[in-house]
Amino acid sequence: MNIPALWRRRQMVGLLGALPALPALAQFRVEVTGVGLTQLPIAIAPFRGEAAAPQKLAAIVQADLERSGQFRAIDAAGAALDETSLPDLTPWRQKGADSLASGSVTRLADGRWDVRFRLWDVVRGQDMGGQSYAVTAGDLRLAAHRIADFIYEKLTGEKGVFSTRIAYVTKAGERYNLWVADADGENAQSALASGAPIISPAWSRNGAQLAYVSFEARKPVVYVHEVASGRRRLVANFRGSNSAPAWSPDGRTLAVTLSRDAGSQLYTIDATGGDPRRLTQSSGIDTEPVYSSDGRTIYFVSDRGGAPQIYRMPAGGGAPERVTFNGSYNISPAVSPDGRWLAYISRIGGAFKLQVMELSGGAVHSITDSTADESPSFAPNSRLIVYATRQNGREALMTTTLDGRIKARLAGQGGDLREPDWGPFQK
Repeated sequence: MNIPALWRRRQMVGLLGALPALPALAQFRVEVTGVGLTQLPIAIAPFRGEAAAPQKLAAIVQADLERSGQFRAIDAAGAALDETSLPDLTPWRQKGADSLASGSVTRLADGRWDVRFRLWDVVRGQDMGGQSYAVTAGDLRLAAHRIADFIYEKLTGEKGVFSTRIAYVTKAGERYNLWVADADGENAQSALASGAPIISPAWSRNGAQLAYVSFEARKPVVYVHEVASGRRRLVANFRGSNSAPAWSPDGRTLAVTLSRDAGSQLYTIDATGGDPRRLTQSSGIDTEPVYSSDGRTIYFVSDRGGAPQIYRMPAGGGAPERVTFNGSYNISPAVSPDGRWLAYISRIGGAFKLQVMELSGGAVHSITDSTADESPSFAPNSRLIVYATRQNGREALMTTTLDGRIKARLAGQGGDLREPDWGPFQK
């Protein structure tokens, strides 16, 4: 089996193609581009005391909110406010702000940092509440993400995803790394480093485990990795190829692609291992399974009709139904947690582009202008998609809103960035 070929972009995954104390990846720079149709104007005042802190909390909160596509920042430079302030809201109304957040960060005697903030409705003149955290220096970014989540939920009525995590893979030279990072790409830590390829990371629904495929045994086999402890277990190492793991919503089962019985077909297997149960019986290649959020349906890729297309079938097996009809090459399905959307990669005129389909009506929109997109994954609130691409000659992780209007490039160092998967809400 040609291992380098399996690493190449545009190869169908595997066929058609508490973290260890390892160094963090170099910090990412978030660049937000685009303008949304409706954005909430918000001012985030510099946090009192943040100049002496290891992280600039106001900037992190602002970047989170802007990246969501739901907010537009109003300049608050020079404002001298904290969570105890009773601000004069008139100047903020004149600046066009609908809301205002202010806070403070203070070093405690035990070395931790006390983080506090408050949110104001500028239009109505109302105090919308606040929060406080006592955290280590290493958790200051997490505190900022939780503040952004609080603001997002208060002002949109939906849960924010800024304190969630993403997993992705890098290749630097001959070294492969499986990384777990904050949702903005910062604070990346290595969950696994290997001289053999690592592909297809997939979060369990509770965020405690990652399934992935490793080639360290000179063939693709499926492991499950306990994120907190770093322990892992071998789940699928049958004759032939073992690839493309996908978690059932209850965390008890993995859907996988196995070639143990000749052709590559879909199976389910207990997440602790055991005997697999075959789901498909086609003469083609069936791969890249993903569960719907209710666990009733599996979407997958098959070339049973002559070219790769996306199908779906009951999770227990049954007659497949074709889902994609636009174009002759559609792979890498991802279903939004709310069940409304299907993201996938389509080959269009030789370019590989991220597509979004509204499942209820089948309408499809191409939402990128790049040409080498891969591996889409939805945020747990279904509002954003993370994917890998090549932009201006560089590998990058990107997030995009579902309409493609707001994109954020998570441009970091560390090699070839591949196969992101967005983790669930944190408990």
